[in-house]
Amino acid sequence: MITHIEGKLVEKNPTDVVIDCNGVGYFINISLHTFSKIPDQEHLKLYTYLQVREDSQSLYGFSSKTEREIFKLLISVSGIGANTARTMLSSLSPDQVKEGIASEDVSLIQSVKGIGLKTAQRVIIDLKDKVLKVYGIDELSLVPNNRHKDEALSALDVLGFNKKQSEKVVDKILKAQPDAQVEQIIKEALKNL
Repeated sequence: MITHIEGKLVEKNPTDVVIDCNGVGYFINISLHTFSKIPDQEHLKLYTYLQVREDSQSLYGFSSKTEREIFKLLISVSGIGANTARTMLSSLSPDQVKEGIASEDVSLIQSVKGIGLKTAQRVIIDLKDKVLKVYGIDELSLVPNNRHKDEALSALDVLGFNKKQSEKVVDKILKAQPDAQVEQIIKEALKNL
């Protein structure tokens, strides 16, 4: 219903802000990530999400549309409420949440206060496909590029293996052993190709 609020910043705290918009003060809950992005100027625009419940109406504000979308995805998961989602976005940046879900990094999601193993797994199971689709993340691009990877792929290419297939296998190896040497990567890849 309320997609953004723009006006004069009246009050700024790590968990909330008050924005005066044409004489009406809006109390908006924010994450620490948004707090760090708010400039020290009088004029402020936040993208918002209005949560309506039986006993309350709460407004949540975000510095970017991406953060708001991640928040909406998080609260769609059973067991994750608005406050837990806000805590996640306070502990991790929206990009870290996005990449953690996409790369199935349970320990990263679980590192957020109040999120146990089962909830972290549920977040990943429920949101991985959505995150990959919405943000156009290619599963292959989740493993950071490194020199060893490039050299191993080059060697496999010379040996006549399909580049795309080789890349999938090498990425799997690097996910399991991020600091593997070129020789190790090639030996493991040859076993799996």
